[in-house]
Amino acid sequence: MPFLFYLCALIALLAAWQVIRGVNAMHALLYLIVVLLAIALMFFMLGAPFAAALEVIIYAGAIMVLMVFVIMMLNQGDSAVGQERAWRAGRIWRGPALLCAVLLAQLGYLLLPAVVSADAAAVDAVAVGRALYGPYLLLVELASMLLLAALVGAWHLTRVLKHRPGEEV
Repeated sequence: MPFLFYLCALIALLAAWQVIRGVNAMHALLYLIVVLLAIALMFFMLGAPFAAALEVIIYAGAIMVLMVFVIMMLNQGDSAVGQERAWRAGRIWRGPALLCAVLLAQLGYLLLPAVVSADAAAVDAVAVGRALYGPYLLLVELASMLLLAALVGAWHLTRVLKHRPGEEV
């Protein structure tokens, strides 16, 4: 079991390095999804399946959709058409697909009845709800306002760049 945990950590580190090192925003976003999936699997191995589900649903799901929306909004113009064709090529998906396949194999192994540990403490939804809407309510609201401000800022930047007189975008 510790080997699988460290393998997930290694996958998360490799994918995070690709996020930092990447020059294309869409490639970095794909590797960021791999990082979030690896972290969710690590939560699952630590006995927090609800936290793992929240990681996948909120971060790898909702926030990544928001990031894709912002990237699509910022890449407007004729050059974006060629870039979208390049994104649809199969070469781009090889790295993230390989790392996700390793994570999926680990999850399948962990769900076998012989591997599930009886001494793992589960975090239930009530405890998470009480924590999020109790002492951490202000932090949750601040995070949502920060995401909203980032989206409005990205829209404003593209609007200003798009309507500059004498320049083509």
